[in-house]
Amino acid sequence: MCVLRPLLLSVVIIICYFVTGPYNCVAAVKKTSCHVQDGRADCRHLSLSEIPQNLPRNLTSLDMSHNRLRAVPPVSLTPYPGLIHLDVSYNSITKVDEGLCQTLPLLQTLNMEHNEVFVLKKEDVSHCTKLTRLIMASNRLKLQGEPFSALQSLKFLDVSINKLKSAKLGTQPQLPNLVNLNLASNDFTTLKKDDFSFLNHSTSLQVLNLSSVPLKILEPGCFKPISRLHTLIMDKSNMGTLVIAKLCKELSRTAIDALSLRNMNLVTLTNTTFAGLQNTSLSFLDLSHNDMVKIEEGSFQWLTRLQTLILEDNKIKHLTKDTFQGLKSLKKLQLTKAVGKSHTSAKIDDFSFQPLSALESLILQNSRVQDITKHTFTGLTSLKELDVSWSTSLKNINNETLASLAGSPLRTLNLTGTAIAQINPGAFSVFRNLTTLFLNHNFISQIFTGKEFEGLDQVRELYMGNNYMKVNLSSTSFVNVPNLRVLTLEKSLTVKALDLHPSPFKPLPNLTILDLSNNNIANIREDLLEGLVNLKVLKLQHNNLARLWKNANLGGPVLFLKGAPNLKTLLMDSNGLDEIPAGGLRGLHDLRELSLGSNLLNNLKDSVFDDLNSLEVLFLEKNTITAVRPEVFKTPMSNLSLLIMGKNPFDCTCESILWFVTWLNNTNMTNVPGLREQYMCNTPLVYFNHSIMDFDGLSCKDMTPFQALYILSSTAVIMLIVTALLVRFHGWRIQFYCNILINRTLGFSDAKAEEGRQFKYDAYVIHAEEDGIWVERSMTPLEKSENCKFCLEDRDSVAGMSQLQSIVDNMRRSRKILFVITESLLRDPWCRRFTAHHALHQVIEASRDSVVLVFLQDVHDYKLSRSLFLRRGMLRPCCILDWPIHKERIPAFRQKLLIALGMTNRLQE
Repeated sequence: MCVLRPLLLSVVIIICYFVTGPYNCVAAVKKTSCHVQDGRADCRHLSLSEIPQNLPRNLTSLDMSHNRLRAVPPVSLTPYPGLIHLDVSYNSITKVDEGLCQTLPLLQTLNMEHNEVFVLKKEDVSHCTKLTRLIMASNRLKLQGEPFSALQSLKFLDVSINKLKSAKLGTQPQLPNLVNLNLASNDFTTLKKDDFSFLNHSTSLQVLNLSSVPLKILEPGCFKPISRLHTLIMDKSNMGTLVIAKLCKELSRTAIDALSLRNMNLVTLTNTTFAGLQNTSLSFLDLSHNDMVKIEEGSFQWLTRLQTLILEDNKIKHLTKDTFQGLKSLKKLQLTKAVGKSHTSAKIDDFSFQPLSALESLILQNSRVQDITKHTFTGLTSLKELDVSWSTSLKNINNETLASLAGSPLRTLNLTGTAIAQINPGAFSVFRNLTTLFLNHNFISQIFTGKEFEGLDQVRELYMGNNYMKVNLSSTSFVNVPNLRVLTLEKSLTVKALDLHPSPFKPLPNLTILDLSNNNIANIREDLLEGLVNLKVLKLQHNNLARLWKNANLGGPVLFLKGAPNLKTLLMDSNGLDEIPAGGLRGLHDLRELSLGSNLLNNLKDSVFDDLNSLEVLFLEKNTITAVRPEVFKTPMSNLSLLIMGKNPFDCTCESILWFVTWLNNTNMTNVPGLREQYMCNTPLVYFNHSIMDFDGLSCKDMTPFQALYILSSTAVIMLIVTALLVRFHGWRIQFYCNILINRTLGFSDAKAEEGRQFKYDAYVIHAEEDGIWVERSMTPLEKSENCKFCLEDRDSVAGMSQLQSIVDNMRRSRKILFVITESLLRDPWCRRFTAHHALHQVIEASRDSVVLVFLQDVHDYKLSRSLFLRRGMLRPCCILDWPIHKERIPAFRQKLLIALGMTNRLQE
């Protein structure tokens, strides 16, 4: 037999998998034992035939409902003497064992509902002296003797649905502390004078439930023993108008406060029905679900103290000015689905509510009101709440539509589903005390300029969602509701309604909740939320904001959240987002809930969530996320209590998922629903369609040596490439400095002697013959203005000396050698062969920074090197000058030239 059990369990699991699916199968298999927590044991639906003996001994509550118990022998409860609550309902128990309370001396609650207990005797519960709740509903009780006489502490007794033939549960006074007695759905038709005599000493009885009891006869004085009764429930009793009138007469001698007459088939209410309640203090009356068609005038004239009247779900055809006559204390009138039939409207006469001067709440929801006139609500001078949602057609609202409420201190006005198409300026100006306005589910099609809400400076909540037409906003739409806290505009706005400057929400510094969802919004400005420092909840789901957060967006990403730094909840599901800019969520340090589900997010920037250190709830389900890296998610997941991230195509590799799987295995405070069913691997093939929890993290531990080898080899290859490029493009530079280093090392340099030599000229000028005019015009004037002295070959040649010797001597007596570089110079054979050669000798062999190049034309470095054996890289940048094209830059050129000529001829480094 033991061998067959694992096989049987496997078969059950397989059948469960194919019949109910994997999720339900797992749930069913898990429910194989009692769930114990904080001293409470839940053993429901386990098909148990006896009380388990392996539960903790310190139990205070045991739930054994919905099992297969046929008895509860006291010995089976011996291990749990501290039980306070015992529930054995929905079993097949046939009796209450008299030793039960001896075994459980602390028992306070015993629930034996829906069993097969037939006989109940005094001995069965005589030891239950501490019992406060006894539920014996839905049995087949036959009471013998005085079964409840020993229950001195009992406060709640339920013996409903037992086919009892009498309300008399005893012959002698008992149950002194009983508060609630449920006798519903029994078979007695008469209430006799002494039926409740057993409660003579029960001064605490507050509630009596006689629902579904077919009472026909009420003997005079039947409620006298329970005259302190406060609440009587007679629902579904089908007593008829005459019996109800008799009931009210009998209740006149009680302290009745609340009376429920639901589902009584009271089609007509007469003006004598409640006459018996005239001298009572009745404050609550429920007449709902009666299919009531007619209320005679003066029907409620006897109920002068009534405060709450519920007429919900009736079919009243007509309300007149005398319908509610006498209800001078009424504060709440519930008429939901009460006026008119399903396809026909009812009429409400003018001044119908005038007798209700104390009324504070009038609910006409889903009633079919024919029309609202200027006197419909006249007289409601205390009204604070009016709900006419789904009741009438208002169409265009102006300042006369609800003028009958001008004298009411109205706080809440619900106009949901009233077919409003236009709101005229000043339509609500009479409601100076209004704090909540509902305009949902209408047909409003207009541009809100702000005048529509004139006079509503006290409004805190404005609901305008699910509008069947489209609303447009302006920058002044909400200037007249500066104290607004809640604003809902879901499924109501045009696509460009928020593309405004300044923002329409700028006048709302106190706004805390803003709902802009389901509007297909594509264009908003960066200052949309500017000044909303108190905004806590922002709903933007089901829009089209993907382009605004793209880095490729014209002007860059629109960082519109920076105006609401104190956000706690941000919902942006279903917006087509495929990227989040680095600063998109910056500054949201107080954010508690972030929802980005059903988007196209994949590669998230490392710093995108860095400011979300207070995040508690994160929704990222149904995206295209493949990797969950610590660089992105470590900060937001540090304090999470709920993570919803399933249905993403996870890449189950070491780089992508290892950290996430490790975090899931180690976290204790974060709830991750559907971890096994919704977090599935998409790649690689070996893990395809497997839970990410199946990923083997041990395979990643051998990667360290290969990573080190990869880094070393990559570094070597990069260094080789860099070296090759240096040699290829800068080999000449390396060779040049090597020559200087060799000369210095071998002692060929005479730098010290040269540094001390006194020069006759500041610069020896080498130029082509064609450039003589430029030298004369641009260089010679400097000799007078700046006290410079240039050596020009034609002017300063030494008399009586050969030309070659003169050039050599003049170069030695010049601090600098200045080349005027043009194409003509490069073609001049004299300059190329001798003059330039000697200058190069001074640069390379003498190792002096004594050459200055002035370019009058753009000469390629290759030509310069080929003709004059010079390169730009051989000289310091300050010694290379370009003649400016623009005349205004000539003074700057001369300044740079003077700086170059004035520099010392230091050794090359």
